[in-house]
Amino acid sequence: QVQLVESGGGLVQAGGSLRLSCAASGIIFSISRMGWYRQAPGNQRELVATISNDGSRTYADLVKGRFTISRDNAKNTVYLQMTSLKPEDTAVYYCTTNRRGADYWGQGTQVTVSS
Repeated sequence: QVQLVESGGGLVQAGGSLRLSCAASGIIFSISRMGWYRQAPGNQRELVATISNDGSRTYADLVKGRFTISRDNAKNTVYLQMTSLKPEDTAVYYCTTNRRGADYWGQGTQVTVSS
């Protein structure tokens, strides 16, 4: 079955950086489109970034220029490098992929940015 396991979250001061990782199994990673979403309490889950198998990337406007999504197919891992973090980036960050029209999610990793 599909498994996505996020790691790398934590507490960081505004302006700091974190790198999130998502280790995937149960999928053919090299041909899978991967993404990151985030959800703060009381908010909708929102798309942060995606990366296709050809390396093309998309970003939400709020994170453009600050976040970078990347993938390492040899490690079946997708990353989210976050810089210039703001308190409004505080959320649970989820890794996601899609297979046969169905979405799959990791358990999430908490990112907290203090003022």
